[in-house]
Amino acid sequence: MKGLWGNRDFRLLWTGETTSMLGSMVATTALPLVAVVTLQASTFEVALLTAVAWLPWLLVGLPAGAWVDRLPKRPVMLVSNTVSMVVFGSVPLAAVFGVLTMPYLLAAALLGGFAKVFFTLAYRAYLPALVRDDELLAANAKLQGSESATQVAGPGLAGLLAQAFGPVSGILADAVSFGVSVLCVRTIRARETVVPAERSPLRSQIAEGLRFVVHDRYLRTLMVFGAVSNLALAGYQAVQIVFLSRTLGTAPGLLGLVLATAAAGGVLGAAVAGRLAARFGAARAWLLCEVFAAPMLLLGPLSSPGGGLVLFVLAEFGVCAGVVAGNVLVTTFRQQYCPPELFSRVNSSMSLVNYGSIPLAGVLGGVLGEAIGVRETLWAAAAVSLLALPLLAPYRKLRDFPVRAAGRPPRRQPLPT
Repeated sequence: MKGLWGNRDFRLLWTGETTSMLGSMVATTALPLVAVVTLQASTFEVALLTAVAWLPWLLVGLPAGAWVDRLPKRPVMLVSNTVSMVVFGSVPLAAVFGVLTMPYLLAAALLGGFAKVFFTLAYRAYLPALVRDDELLAANAKLQGSESATQVAGPGLAGLLAQAFGPVSGILADAVSFGVSVLCVRTIRARETVVPAERSPLRSQIAEGLRFVVHDRYLRTLMVFGAVSNLALAGYQAVQIVFLSRTLGTAPGLLGLVLATAAAGGVLGAAVAGRLAARFGAARAWLLCEVFAAPMLLLGPLSSPGGGLVLFVLAEFGVCAGVVAGNVLVTTFRQQYCPPELFSRVNSSMSLVNYGSIPLAGVLGGVLGEAIGVRETLWAAAAVSLLALPLLAPYRKLRDFPVRAAGRPPRRQPLPT
């Protein structure tokens, strides 16, 4: 068997990550459902779940990048997912013993967010150790494609579990999925080469990553655009469960089906990313994806109960298709462009700004949802998404992304497994 599916280590990584992402997608719907249905939380408290889950990027994102650059990535991934398994496994136990509260749920989301910071940085840096440069785009497309498939299956599964066993059962499923991921990653044989850490203070190493991003116009543009775009998308998502459940009166089972159908756009986006890059060039294809995705959000707040839910499905389908295809292209670009010894620091520097806007979006989404209404908050988020598009100007004249940053040597190719 040839290609990526003939690479045992990639298959294990793909299996573990796909299973874990399925659990996480179930939990993404289950957590706010537990808050809304079981704990009778307010709109602000539900949105706060999104904020605290992403807050760790602001708190430890920069030092985490420097630490991960110093360490073998596989052990970091194992420890991170083990922590997540324990944290989310404690939530259904708390429910069984009658001690589950909104502060407990927020604390679980926060601790899980810390673990996710380290896992994400290690995982993105680890993939190039398993596949060759000419396989990176295909590998990212497969991983993003399976992630999008879990976004299709996850909400529907969360809705079915909530209908049959209660919303908290979805969080138990998430804990189990982290256990499967741990088992898969443990059996990967490949060990990446870790560049010896410089004998300089942590602060200096963090600053090196920040300087690399700030002085590079392409990475700087990606960072700023990602921050504004995530502000819009996260603000939108922070109130969408409340919008569907309370404003439109959607039952948990149908709510999960709506989100699952909408997320099918991500599967399409991952499938066509490579073809778009081949036809138009990777940079131009990415621009097309972003320009397509942003206006689709305008359909969401036009939704109404019953048949009007189709507009919400179309909005999220289009957004997922454009965003996922774009993510495949820019993730591959960063993995090829950035020096390996700086990759986690560069990634954490960009993520500090990109993901740092998500807690702000969660809080703003909750505040606006209660102050001006949930539907009006969706309109505001869609408007911000459109306002982010002019930030992409530095990429307008490019057909393809730059392959390698100035002065970066070609990276060593992994041996076949």
